[in-house]
Amino acid sequence: MPAQRTGPAADAGVRSGRGAGTVPHRQVNGAPTSDCPLAALASDDAYRPFHLSAEDVDDYDERFDVWDRRTRTAWEVRETGPFHERPSQRLATLAERISLVRGHPIQCFGTMSLTLLDDDGKPGQVMRADQSLYLHPRRANIVGPKAMVVGRNQHPDVVLEVDRTTDVRRHKLALYEAWGFPELWVDVPDESPRPRKTWGTTIHILTNGVFHEAGQSVAFPGWRADEIHQALNEDSLTPQTVAVLEHIGAVLGTRKGTGPQDDLLLGPMLAQARRAGQAEAFEDELARRAAMVRRIMAARGLRVAQGFPLGEPGFADAAAETVADAALRCADAADFLARLLPPRT
Repeated sequence: MPAQRTGPAADAGVRSGRGAGTVPHRQVNGAPTSDCPLAALASDDAYRPFHLSAEDVDDYDERFDVWDRRTRTAWEVRETGPFHERPSQRLATLAERISLVRGHPIQCFGTMSLTLLDDDGKPGQVMRADQSLYLHPRRANIVGPKAMVVGRNQHPDVVLEVDRTTDVRRHKLALYEAWGFPELWVDVPDESPRPRKTWGTTIHILTNGVFHEAGQSVAFPGWRADEIHQALNEDSLTPQTVAVLEHIGAVLGTRKGTGPQDDLLLGPMLAQARRAGQAEAFEDELARRAAMVRRIMAARGLRVAQGFPLGEPGFADAAAETVADAALRCADAADFLARLLPPRT
C-alpha cells in the first residue's frame, strides 16, 4: 500500500495556502515555527498551561510537552502515570536488545529537549518527546544540557510520542514536520482511556519535507507498525517479539559490518561459550579415539585397563593417524604409549 499523507499536517498546509506539508509559520534561525499547535494546546483540556520563563526553561527538569518563548508558557499533560510512561521506557529496552545483536550501541535520550532557537540564539520553542533515539550516538554531538538544537545537532533517528490522553496529530505533528524530524512514532497504548482512539502505533516518515504514514520503520528496516505496538505494550517480551528484535539487529549489523561478537558485553560471553564448546568437543573426540584404541587392541588379543589410554601422557596431543598406527603395531599398553611420544634425536 502506498504511503499516505498525514492528515492534520496536510490540513494545516491547505489552510495556509502554502501547499501540502506546510503550516502557517514564521522563519526563526532558518527554520519554521508554527503557531497552530500552540492554539490547539490552549483549547485542549488534556493539557495544563503554566508560566515558565526563558531563564528557567533550560534548568526545568519536570515534564512538559511544548514551551513557547513569546508567551512564556509551557504545556504539560494533565494525566500521566505508568501506562503513559511504559511504552517510552520499553522502547529503550527494545533498542538495547537490538544493539546487542547489532554489535553497536543505540542511544536513547528519553525526554530530551528538542529546541528551535530564535534569531538571537536563545530557545524560541521547545518540545519534549517521550523518547528520542539515535542509531549512531556519536553523530548526535549533544554536549552540555540534554538538548537537541534544530540546525546544530543531527535529528534523532526516531522520536516516540505516547498519545494516551492527548492528540499529537493536532498539537505537535506539524512542528515535527516543519523542524525536519525524519521519523516519528505515535503510540496509542492498549490502556488508552479514550474510546475514540484507535489503539496502535502510527509511523510518520518525512519525505521531501512532508510526513507520510508508513507501514514500517525506515530507521529499523522491516519493523512493522503492528510489531512495534505489540513490543511497546505487551507485559513481557514474547518469543515473536524477540525474534523480530533479533532480525532487526542482524539487518542493522549487516549494514554496519558488525555483529554480537562486537558488543562489549555479549562479545566476551560468546567467545567464552565458543571456547567451552570447543573444549567439550575435544573431550568427546578423545573419548572416541580411546574407544577405538581399545577395540583394536582387544581384536589383537591385547588386554588394557578400562578407559585406557585417556589421561596417559602424549595421548591428547597425538594426531589421530599416529594413535591408530600405534594401536595396530604395539606389543602392549606400554609400547602403545611409547609410540605416541616423538622420537628421540
